[in-house]
Amino acid sequence: MTININAIADQFTQELDRWYSQPECWDNELDTMIHRWYSNPPNVWPKRPYFSPSSSKACPRELYLKAKRAKKDAFPKQPHQGRWQEIGTAIGDVIQRTVLAMERNLPGCPFRFEKNEDGTPVFEDFAKKNVKVERNGQTFYLYGTTDGIMQYITEDGEVLRVGLEIKSKQSTPAKTSRHSMREAEEGHRKQCVAYSVMYDVDYFIILYVNAAKKSWVLEDADYEATPDIRAFGFEITDEDRAELLDNFAEIAKGISEDKAPKLDLTRWTFNNFKTASALSLTDEEFAQVKLTASQAMRSGLPDWKKKGYVEAYEFIRGIREKNEGEAV
Repeated sequence: MTININAIADQFTQELDRWYSQPECWDNELDTMIHRWYSNPPNVWPKRPYFSPSSSKACPRELYLKAKRAKKDAFPKQPHQGRWQEIGTAIGDVIQRTVLAMERNLPGCPFRFEKNEDGTPVFEDFAKKNVKVERNGQTFYLYGTTDGIMQYITEDGEVLRVGLEIKSKQSTPAKTSRHSMREAEEGHRKQCVAYSVMYDVDYFIILYVNAAKKSWVLEDADYEATPDIRAFGFEITDEDRAELLDNFAEIAKGISEDKAPKLDLTRWTFNNFKTASALSLTDEEFAQVKLTASQAMRSGLPDWKKKGYVEAYEFIRGIREKNEGEAV
């Protein structure tokens, strides 16, 4: 059977639109079940060394320092950032409940969550696991949980397992416009590659939900051009998995041999070990950071990217000067 995963992803958004176009459907039994599930979720703790799927595109130096039990940054953040993160998590919860509700209350819906033996859906706390990986002479674990493993029922009645990853956009409606968003983000795709190893699934849908709306009332043409949800489907290949696992294996080798990998300034913003990264650099590595930032400023990169390099360098320089002689 030929699988058109992009068509299935489009159908997923159509089913979501069909659901949300109807009058609100109350399902107290479903909400009771969800609360009962979360009242006593299973506990699964990570086995070390481990990598989380969400860190599939993280800075290798950050992952190395995390594995070495370096101190995680605890900087105060702007309050809107905390709300932004919390709303993003809530959006995932909303979509998960909606898929459960569609299975029960939307006639003809071909999507449903795969179920565990106890009847809980395969997502979040009910799907968390450690998966042992032996790669290139290294042993490590993939630890975490997925936003969901769904079952898609084809017109012929066959059941296709499809992973679901939910991401939020909140800054502007244009973030999910057909002009601005042409494909899923690379980091999100790599995250799904890790999940494909953990859950033995070859097909994934990444759903983007935009909390920023253009207007309460939209013309059909406006909604077509700037929808608030976009879905991208793709098949994960053995080559995709090999690339990801080779990368993790290389970092795992550095962990076992106490050889820190290179700091990647392009992944600095969401590095949760900035202070540890700055203090772990050798003088030669710090000189390279300075050179990289200088080269970026003279390049044709957009101003916002140049700013990121400079801010990273200035932070590292400041931390090293403040903690001269201190090492991680």
